[in-house]
Amino acid sequence: MSERERAIDGGRQGRLFVLSGPSGVGKSTVLAKVRSLVPGLWYSVSATTRARRPGEVDGVNYHFVTEERFRELIDGGRLLEHAHFAGNWYGTPRDAVEERLAAGEDVLLEIEVQGARQVRAAPDPGPAAVLIFLAPPSVDELVRRLVGRGTEDPATIEARLAAARDELAAESEFDHTVVNTNVEAAAAGLVQLMTGSRPGSRVP
Repeated sequence: MSERERAIDGGRQGRLFVLSGPSGVGKSTVLAKVRSLVPGLWYSVSATTRARRPGEVDGVNYHFVTEERFRELIDGGRLLEHAHFAGNWYGTPRDAVEERLAAGEDVLLEIEVQGARQVRAAPDPGPAAVLIFLAPPSVDELVRRLVGRGTEDPATIEARLAAARDELAAESEFDHTVVNTNVEAAAAGLVQLMTGSRPGSRVP
């Protein structure tokens, strides 16, 4: 019997972790480091209607879909959460997450703050989700990162800055906070939380 079959047979559920934070805080970069540190952690790839950025791969960074296809996923109840952010839609395909949790595997979602709120409010997809907020070391540093990315036009950057200010105010809604002073420390903090820290901790 395989490990997955034993997990299903024994009724052991995986744990659902949700990583969120303001635009530009470095979620994707920190997540890539976490995945190298915890190879057994399953990462859910989100669907989005936004255009692909240079270097991004469909099915790896995101599932890039049309607005029509995204609407079909919403209407069919096939998204665990979805949010409209900076002019585009983002969402988490439900089926794969539920299958992994039922198989006893831990799952990590990297989603927007709006989506994290939906996961917390929705009927439980498995065990209670653990919400982790990735915070910048300062607001000034967050602005520098957003402006310095160079991948978006000024209007989009301004929209992201406005949204980021609102998202920073949501930190208290999360179970834990990790401050992204540098990638290695932030990734280590996330791994520490996922191996058993109690809600309410703030990891520098």
